[in-house]
Amino acid sequence: MVIGVLTLELAIEGACSLKDKRRAVRSLKDRLAHRHNISIAETDYLDEHRRAELGIALVSNEPRFVESCLSKIVDETGRHRQVSLVDYSIELL
Repeated sequence: MVIGVLTLELAIEGACSLKDKRRAVRSLKDRLAHRHNISIAETDYLDEHRRAELGIALVSNEPRFVESCLSKIVDETGRHRQVSLVDYSIELL
């Protein structure tokens, strides 16, 4: 069993309030969860309206599949129009 953990650090530059931030983050989370079979949650910067960190987990029996899927999620996040990808890390367990 292989567990892939992806951490995304995001900037939400158009957010003027926590409500704006949560709308943008929810949009991204819903899109990623719908397209990929993942678990996703906001994990840090909960009270900052221009930053967010998302934690994503994926379980499979194939390490290459996990790495490929998490890389696609990084690419898709980079193309999302409401957020900017600041940094990310992928860890396989």
